[in-house]
Amino acid sequence: MEPMFKQFAKLLLFFYLGFIHGVLGAPGQSKHYLLIEDMQIQIETTQALNDMYNFKFQKAFRQFVWLKQEFPEHPLPYLLMGMNEWWQIMPDFNNKAHDKKFMAYMDTTIEKAERLYEIDSSRVEAAFFLSAAYGFKARLYSERGKWLKAAMTTNKSLEYLEDCRGKDELSPELMFGDGIYNYFSNWIPDHYPALKPFMILFSRGDKYLGLKQLREVAHNAFYTRTEAQYWLMRILFTEENDIQGALHESEYLHETYPDNAYFHRYYARLLYSTGRLVKARLVAENLLAKVDSGYVGYESTSGRYACFYLGQIAERNLDNQKALFYYSRAVDFSEKSGDTKAGYYLYSLLGMAKIEMENGNLKAAKGHLKKVRKNSGRNDPANKRAKEMLTALKKKDGN
Repeated sequence: MEPMFKQFAKLLLFFYLGFIHGVLGAPGQSKHYLLIEDMQIQIETTQALNDMYNFKFQKAFRQFVWLKQEFPEHPLPYLLMGMNEWWQIMPDFNNKAHDKKFMAYMDTTIEKAERLYEIDSSRVEAAFFLSAAYGFKARLYSERGKWLKAAMTTNKSLEYLEDCRGKDELSPELMFGDGIYNYFSNWIPDHYPALKPFMILFSRGDKYLGLKQLREVAHNAFYTRTEAQYWLMRILFTEENDIQGALHESEYLHETYPDNAYFHRYYARLLYSTGRLVKARLVAENLLAKVDSGYVGYESTSGRYACFYLGQIAERNLDNQKALFYYSRAVDFSEKSGDTKAGYYLYSLLGMAKIEMENGNLKAAKGHLKKVRKNSGRNDPANKRAKEMLTALKKKDGN
């Protein structure tokens, strides 16, 4: 039950981000006024978002504060400040330091948006903010294992989302929300039948239309381009098995936001997955250097990714000493963050065990293999491989 709610709550995050810079009419003004048409607002907000995505959070925050001073009763600045906290959570969900601030900004967004919801000319705009804020809260609740709260806020978010859908004829910015909804509204019941009752209340989408809309937003939108490319990258890699397409999106994101740890490690992952090992090594080395230098957002997860890829590449190049060094660091990063069930941890240990066996260090190899068996399920391929290697070890040393 928990994984299903977690996936469902995560899915909601996809719906909201496409509306962030949609039809944002300022309260008390004509419904024909769009906040995004104000050139000064556009410049300030765009620069702040660029800073946020490049993990320059303090710079982004100062610009969002300026926006709050200009529009103190509008939910937009509070949602953006909440997103600024969200992207500080993104690289490492084990870090709860930003939870309280994030929730406070989402609650303020809801409070401001509820006032707008009563104004006819602002109803769609307000519904977006309500859907977004409840959706972000649901995502964090799911990450923290608070499944009942996640389910309740998920339901609220979907209710308000229905008020927003189908309003994308004015701008490619609004098309992003429909694109994500079209893709995933069919994906949910197909992959999680138990969630069909949730989705029966909402219209079915068109998966292929959704992908088409996402691509159009990624190429033509101004404000939502980055979010569209981010989720297009993930969808192409994890759902559509289009690794080359995902790599294309990932390369752009990393080159545009080189200090975004999430984009950086995803790029390294896709380079490694596509066999571009020379480039993967350079990108992974830079990723590890930023971890070691204490760059914002570059933490144990990024270190684990980088060291595993570097270990694999070194082993393929028959440099076992270097491979052992990187595998060992990948294990250390994993144990530091408590991620000892992940494949990067388990296969780093297997790599170390294999090298130690070749070096004749059977005791060390046995210790690594026992860790694999302890931290993986019986049917896990890593567990089965560790069992086979332990059997081979027994034949060698007779113990």
